[in-house]
Amino acid sequence: MRIFTFDTTLRDGTQGEAVAFSVEDKLIIAQKLDELGIDYIEGGWPGSNPRDKEFFARARELKLKHAKLTAFGSTRFARNRVDQDPNVRQLLEAGTPVVSIFGKSWDLHTQRALGITEEENLALIGETVGYIKDHGKEVVYDAEHFFDGYCGNPDFALRTLEAAQKAGAAVLCLCDTNGGMIPSRLVEIVAEVRKRFDGILGIHCHNDSDVAVANTLAAVEAGVTHVQGCFNGYGERCGNANMCSILANLELKLGHTTIGPDKLAQLTSVARFIAELANLSVRNDQPYVGRSAFAHKGGVHVSAVLKDSATYEHVKPDTVGNRQRVLLSDLSGRSNILYKLKQHGLMDRLDDASHRELLERIKHMEFMGYELEAAEGTFELLVREALHPGTNLFDVVNYEVTTKGGAKDSQTIATVTLKAQDGIHSATANGHGPVNALDLCLRQCLSQLYPAIKEVKLMDYKVRVIDSKKGTAAKVRVLIEWSDHKRSWATVGVSDNVITASWHALVDAIKLELMRLMEKDDTLEKAVEDYCWGV
Repeated sequence: MRIFTFDTTLRDGTQGEAVAFSVEDKLIIAQKLDELGIDYIEGGWPGSNPRDKEFFARARELKLKHAKLTAFGSTRFARNRVDQDPNVRQLLEAGTPVVSIFGKSWDLHTQRALGITEEENLALIGETVGYIKDHGKEVVYDAEHFFDGYCGNPDFALRTLEAAQKAGAAVLCLCDTNGGMIPSRLVEIVAEVRKRFDGILGIHCHNDSDVAVANTLAAVEAGVTHVQGCFNGYGERCGNANMCSILANLELKLGHTTIGPDKLAQLTSVARFIAELANLSVRNDQPYVGRSAFAHKGGVHVSAVLKDSATYEHVKPDTVGNRQRVLLSDLSGRSNILYKLKQHGLMDRLDDASHRELLERIKHMEFMGYELEAAEGTFELLVREALHPGTNLFDVVNYEVTTKGGAKDSQTIATVTLKAQDGIHSATANGHGPVNALDLCLRQCLSQLYPAIKEVKLMDYKVRVIDSKKGTAAKVRVLIEWSDHKRSWATVGVSDNVITASWHALVDAIKLELMRLMEKDDTLEKAVEDYCWGV
């Protein structure tokens, strides 16, 4: 069955704590959602704030190929005639082909929030929907608090839907605005509505009971063909139904058509793209699109996945644009190591004894506070060192960092001395902090012998306290992400001194890149070979 998708990330999603988009962000996201195949994109409420008003003005320049841009607003104010209501006027001025109107379905809100009679509320709904419809717009009617309203006064709640449909609403969307419904009760109510109303029914769920996606799927099974949600579950309080999970479940689990299988393979990249513009991280454990969605850590799991991924994966990762990952930790078995060796093209280059030794080394490092789950670069370095046990690219003779400063500014100076194949190298540099200063020194010492390290750039730097009970004396873990413009990797260092931990991660990153180059560059390999024999 064809299920229509209505994304409200740019409107309801921005009501979530810490979620904020500029006008430029919203325009870019709208274009991305259109490319994904979303049917309706709710851009905001033009009558509520200048940013949304500007968005709709600039959105006229968008070249949407599939999606219908939608403006959101309320029924007219009780004191205004519909043709003189500022909110209604701005909805029409937004220039969108679709307008989403919300109205009160709960007698509690009608009496307490609006302070009007039930008949007056029905007039607000019918007149507003009809006026917008008469101006050539497709109208989606959002029945706010519908399920709470139905539980309190089902007759009135149904009459609000009737008023909207008679006035010309193309979609009647049932909203679990407080997010308090559970699937069994929601299905009963949707089924009753379906019996009484023809046409397109929609569902809009919030996640306050942590069942927004389940409620959305249950509503579809009860006859709904229009689903609303936000990417990554953004939204007020506990968020809206997660559009990522809605799309994947409808396509892969229930066999419905939303954006189609080809577009579904872009789901992960779009989710992460939107999160990046929101300056938020996609939760690692977010279903389908999170980094951990297809990650395996226990040795038994990994052993089974190597034989058949279906043993511990409910769908193939590439169907949603994600990938399988195997994590390394003190829970790792030999299967994890074998998987990683295969991933890096090194499967056949270590014997059984080397496999066991490598596993024990990893477990010891984990015990000491290292975490290789996010530091695959460090793991790759361990493997390459096992493959080339005699390789010694350089030795660190000494390094020193000094920071001097006053109330307003500071200066950091680092000195590094290394022993490389062609002798002793020493460098001193001023840096923007100790890590930058040490990085500059290390490159100065090695750049003549290994010029390729100029291409390696630091992309991200994170520090995590391992044992907070020790306060400022606690051991820390430093994770540094690097890139050479072709690929990225992360290395990790652990120490009770943050400078030492950073230095270890820094040195490992450079060593890894050089060992990669060693297998391609005969000159570099000869230099390394000569140095190994000389020590």
